[in-house]
Amino acid sequence: MALPFFGRKKELTPGLSVQEIPLTAIVPNRFQPRKVFTEAAITELAETIKAHGLLQPIILREYAPQQYEIVAGERRFRAMQYLQMAKAPAIVQKMSDEESAAMALIENLQREGLSAIEEAQAYTALMELNHLTQAQLAAQLGKSQSFVANKLRLLKLSEPVQQAIMNGEISERHGRELLRVDDYHQQLLLHEILASGLTVKETQQAAEAILHPELAQAAAEPPKAQASPSKPAKKRRTPHSHDTRMAINTLKKSVHLIKDAGMQVKMTEEDAADAYRIVIELPKK
Repeated sequence: MALPFFGRKKELTPGLSVQEIPLTAIVPNRFQPRKVFTEAAITELAETIKAHGLLQPIILREYAPQQYEIVAGERRFRAMQYLQMAKAPAIVQKMSDEESAAMALIENLQREGLSAIEEAQAYTALMELNHLTQAQLAAQLGKSQSFVANKLRLLKLSEPVQQAIMNGEISERHGRELLRVDDYHQQLLLHEILASGLTVKETQQAAEAILHPELAQAAAEPPKAQASPSKPAKKRRTPHSHDTRMAINTLKKSVHLIKDAGMQVKMTEEDAADAYRIVIELPKK
């Protein structure tokens, strides 16, 4: 089944003209793939509209009497809300639920600025709407199946990691490295990336250390010195696992961030035989 309007704009029905629709009668499209709208970008667009007017009307469909859903133009709609405009110049199209959803997804996929997670979510929605396989979707997109599959794999990341990608805090390539470990370690590594600014290469190495702790421990240990006959070998403490060290470092960096924010915080450490204890004290006021 071919995707409606895919790869081209839907032709407007002859005779349609621009209407003035009350902003209060307009709702966003529930299939809008863009989840993150930065305030700075909306403000900048609002200033452009204020100075030059709305150069392109938004496209709506009437889903109930005098009630409209956005098909294309949610950023413009948000900018008009910011300007407290009463009405929006719009073209109202007759569309089914499926057509409206597909056009909203495709219109946004053809624009720049979607995060990799938003793009993957849009692919999933298109496949469900049009009952497509990955191969069929890839053919409609003009992409390879592996390209689509790699995007969709990002949706297996834990929710905090997906959110970090959508917010632009970490890259898609960071996300691909985090896919190699479970949700718990994904979140540990996410904290490490954000706190220490790990590169993709460093994230890959950290993931390797989690997957193969014996190799990481062997690489970290100094070569064994030959014990002197007259001097007994010094007993070495058992090193902490990579997971423990990562958790400790994350806690310490979090404490530093709290201190940098101006709050008094005290941290005490105890390296016991069976555990590593950290006590963090924060003022109640």
